[in-house]
Amino acid sequence: MAVVVVDERGRLTIPSELQVRDTKATLIPAGPFIIIIPLPTRPVEASGGWLGTKLSRKELKALAERQARKDAVKRTKRRRQL
Repeated sequence: MAVVVVDERGRLTIPSELQVRDTKATLIPAGPFIIIIPLPTRPVEASGGWLGTKLSRKELKALAERQARKDAVKRTKRRRQL
C-alpha cells in the first residue's frame, strides 16, 4: 500500500514500486475512494478468449463499476472507516 499526495491541479504521483509506468489506467470512483486499474496495451489479446459474453461494453462497464463501489463500501465498513 502506498500513500500519495494529490496536488492543487489534481495530479498524483504513483510510487515506482507499483510498476505502472507507460500504461493507461481506468479510474473508478467508489464513494470516497478511487480505484485505479492498469489496462493492458492489447486488452483483447490479454483476455485470451476467456471473455465470452452477450453483454455490451457499456453494460459490462456499468456492472463492473456497480460491483467495485459495493466492494469498496463493504471494505470501508469492515475497516470502520465509513
